[in-house]
Amino acid sequence: MKYFFLSEGWAIGQIWTVGGLWNEIAWRRTPDIKKMSICLWDKNEQMWLHRVEDAVLMLEIYPTTEAQQSASNQNIGNVVLTRLIDAEKVLEYLSKTSAICQTNHT
Repeated sequence: MKYFFLSEGWAIGQIWTVGGLWNEIAWRRTPDIKKMSICLWDKNEQMWLHRVEDAVLMLEIYPTTEAQQSASNQNIGNVVLTRLIDAEKVLEYLSKTSAICQTNHT
């Protein structure tokens, strides 16, 4: 498994694998991406931990309409995450910052 943190108010767009864009017809399913019940706070920004299957190489993320209303997100259209992290790196981040566990998923 691989992991990434995604700020509250951001959504996942296109997904890439070794052969290019994820093709639901070829794979016969959507990629396995799960929002975990752990978030970090960084400068008043809530960042949720997500788990993704190993076949995923990159993800496009973009701010939702609500997030675009924030002054800090007004000039950002989308971002491609190319450096997904492993469980060891997640634990390192969690040990260095303020993490909150939630009991219900959103």
